[in-house]
Amino acid sequence: MWTDQFESMLWLMVMATMLRTSYELSRTKPHDLGLLASTVGVDSPQQEPDLTPWQKEASERAVKEYAASQGKKWRNWNEAMFEPKNKNGEIGSGNA
Repeated sequence: MWTDQFESMLWLMVMATMLRTSYELSRTKPHDLGLLASTVGVDSPQQEPDLTPWQKEASERAVKEYAASQGKKWRNWNEAMFEPKNKNGEIGSGNA
């Protein structure tokens, strides 16, 4: 009943099972994150920290500048990827 072929297959299955078990235990599952978030209290509304007027203005200015720079970055990327180029590799028709 226990032939050499069956025994080697059994060892292969044991090793594969151990490998899969270690993989499953090491990775984070999405439902685990939801459980963690609910126990930590992330779902509750966060209170804004007390900021001075100068800090509020600086924060708003930083957000506006960041949004503008991201818009410029994506506009340049879009032009580089999708706008037609002329023979010289320049963007545009070249008739300007």
